Amino acid sequence: MTRADDPEGAELQRSSAEHVLGTVGVSKRTVGTVESRSANRLWWDADADDYQAEHGSFLGVSDFVWCPERLREEQAGLLGDVRGRRVLEVGCGAAACARWLADQGAWPVGLDISTGMLRHAAEGGRRSGTVVPLVQASADCLPFAADSFDLACSAFGGIPFVADVGAAFREVARVVRPGGRWVFAVTHPMRWIFPDDPGPTGLTVTQSYFDRSPYVEIDGTGRATYVEHHRTLGDYVRALAEAGWRLDDLVEPEWPEGHTDTWGQWGPLRGRYFPGTAIFACSLDG
Repeated sequence: MTRADDPEGAELQRSSAEHVLGTVGVSKRTVGTVESRSANRLWWDADADDYQAEHGSFLGVSDFVWCPERLREEQAGLLGDVRGRRVLEVGCGAAACARWLADQGAWPVGLDISTGMLRHAAEGGRRSGTVVPLVQASADCLPFAADSFDLACSAFGGIPFVADVGAAFREVARVVRPGGRWVFAVTHPMRWIFPDDPGPTGLTVTQSYFDRSPYVEIDGTGRATYVEHHRTLGDYVRALAEAGWRLDDLVEPEWPEGHTDTWGQWGPLRGRYFPGTAIFACSLDG
């Protein structure tokens, strides 16, 4: 779940990460690979403590929650039988999903660009007793040999923050063996057209779905301090196909009955009318 989707969290972050990084405003401009990596590494390092304090109880210590709609892997079964499987979690954050996978008999590795998030991942391993290997790297430059994993997954981690999503998909295809799977969740692209408000104001379109300008926060010198990239559904589908992935399913979880919590722009009002999450389930031909 991303910063652009979480205005309530953004208020908290203005007292910490934005202060540390000197963020002064938002810019609409192109951001390349190097700047995007640098900005998001610095942001998530500065924000890791606040993010976990705000959302850690929702995400759990050893749990696999795909999205704010509270769809869990134990219900969805999107990864299939993970016992004995080598699994890469891309953008693992505090690695709750990786620890859940380990508890199910998988052999997971958690990867994240942020030292701050990996510090929380290591602490989660100590608290739970389930310790998983952790690696610091960007989703578009994976430090693993070809065919190292049987599966890869990402629950709102990494993919919205890379400038070249095709490079990330090619890297995942390289490190996952033929016949393997790649399942990832992102903010549903149609959410881009609405303001970040879970109330009635958030039901009115304010910008074009086809405007692919990233959301960029900057400091006083114009340096990016946070970057989040927008792609349409078609952009994702084409990038996956070009990287060799077959799209087996596109899951758009409905807001469940009785779920009254909000997460930034997600909430029961908007959840009645349109999806907040898109989960792409893909496979490589064997």
